[in-house]
Amino acid sequence: MKQATKETPILLYNILVVSLALVSFVLAILALTTKITLSKGPYRVIFALIWLFFLIDYLIRFKRAKSKKDFLISNLFDLIALIPSHPIFIFFRIARIYSIVRYYNLLWRFGLSGKWTTALHKFLYDTGFIYLLSISLVILIFSSLIFASFEHDSLQNSLWWAISTATTVGYGDITPKTDGGKIVSAILMLGGIGFIGLLTSTITDFFTSQDNHDDQTDALKNLTKQVNHLSRQVNQLQKTLKKTENDQKLSSVKNHKRK
Repeated sequence: MKQATKETPILLYNILVVSLALVSFVLAILALTTKITLSKGPYRVIFALIWLFFLIDYLIRFKRAKSKKDFLISNLFDLIALIPSHPIFIFFRIARIYSIVRYYNLLWRFGLSGKWTTALHKFLYDTGFIYLLSISLVILIFSSLIFASFEHDSLQNSLWWAISTATTVGYGDITPKTDGGKIVSAILMLGGIGFIGLLTSTITDFFTSQDNHDDQTDALKNLTKQVNHLSRQVNQLQKTLKKTENDQKLSSVKNHKRK
């Protein structure tokens, strides 16, 4: 009873977190589709208050964390969602919702947890993909922010430039013109490309190992079937031999009686 009473405030707080996250998603979508503006008016106040709530939430959780390093790594998306430069960063708040879903085992309660969630967790954490993805996103985002500052360009264009540069596509539609922009470009080319390459190789290695594992599993199943089939044949042969021996003994007894 005491445990339930203790969990009630936590449950209410997590419901508030999820609700505010969903509200911020709606506001961000409306702002991105130019239905509303977040630069002035009442929506700006609401958006700012929600941002302040999540900032305080992040700082409190960071202070209470036993390992600050592990907290920063595992909650990197929450930190990215606090970047106030553009509403698009709000969608990283989905990580906060997912952590609450995992805390209450909601996927398992609704029967959604199973083989695919296990495989997803294995792919994200066992391969280190989630950490590479987090570092790559940080590099892309901060490169975009610095590039936008030097080039006096919008964040959308800077993000597009960072992605096209890091993936070596390089359309050339956006190029650095200032010395600061060129330095950022050089750093992104050297560091960003390496992490993007690690991401793609991690994905390739995972699916390759999965294919090999599936092949080994299929081979083991076939071998098991063959062994079972062979065991049934051996059992049948033993029964036949035993019956033959019994028939021979019975025949010998009958012949002996006749004599």
